[in-house]
Amino acid sequence: MIRTRFAPSPTGPLHLGHAYSAITAHDFARRQGGMFLLRIEDLDQSRARPEWEAQIFDDLAWLGLTWDGPVLRQATRSAAYEAALTALLGRGLIYGCKCSRRDIAQAASAPQEGTPPNWGPDGLVYPGTCRPHIAGHLLAGQARRLDMAAALAGCSKIAFQELSDDLITPIDHINNVDHFIDNIGDAVLARSDGAAAYHLAVVVDDAAQDITHVVRGADLLSATPIHALLQHLLGYAKPIYHHHALIRDSNGKRLAKRDDAKAIAKFRSEGASPDDIRAMVGLPTRSNS
Repeated sequence: MIRTRFAPSPTGPLHLGHAYSAITAHDFARRQGGMFLLRIEDLDQSRARPEWEAQIFDDLAWLGLTWDGPVLRQATRSAAYEAALTALLGRGLIYGCKCSRRDIAQAASAPQEGTPPNWGPDGLVYPGTCRPHIAGHLLAGQARRLDMAAALAGCSKIAFQELSDDLITPIDHINNVDHFIDNIGDAVLARSDGAAAYHLAVVVDDAAQDITHVVRGADLLSATPIHALLQHLLGYAKPIYHHHALIRDSNGKRLAKRDDAKAIAKFRSEGASPDDIRAMVGLPTRSNS
């Protein structure tokens, strides 16, 4: 059975980009008699707010979207994330890192025989400053990084499957070891405060919810090789992905909460209907979906 999900963070109001993603995932599952699940990505408890979570439920219901089963909240999932991290640690694939963003930027700006630093899905590719100390103890206050070279030992490539814009045609994404080493680096799997990082949490949660198809924005495509690798290492089934185009404002900039992108609730207050929202983002109305 097809199982999709929508996984917003309760850190602000949903905007048109969220509506596009949620509707696409919902309608894809419903057309095939599948299930649509809801996950609240509230790992960042310093920014998560109950009122924003309530607004998410209200906006989705107003859009005519229904979800199956209980809502999964990441704030309740620390034991599951710790178990996955412990499994990787037991295989010698995790090390502690004390570097700040500033440390990484300074290391990346040091002369490297004229070679500019690489940028990956999480910013500057980590130069491996703490990796030589991998045999040492993990200390409180350190981030946990995946030793990418060790994780890829014995692998020549990591692949995942994508559905094209028609949500039918499969596309194979195959990344070799060099891509991971040069363009991703040692990804953070747990933050210095002990909380799971996005890459680990999303993989563990997709497996826990038996997600078969992940529908999300194209801005996350560069992170998907990390997720495919973690699925391989943890023995999880790999979902099929669809990274949809991003909804942009009149200036061509992608919508974001931090930029005060116009909220769905604002359109509602101005008299828009759910079908108006669908039309704004280029999706069929409910009668035609």
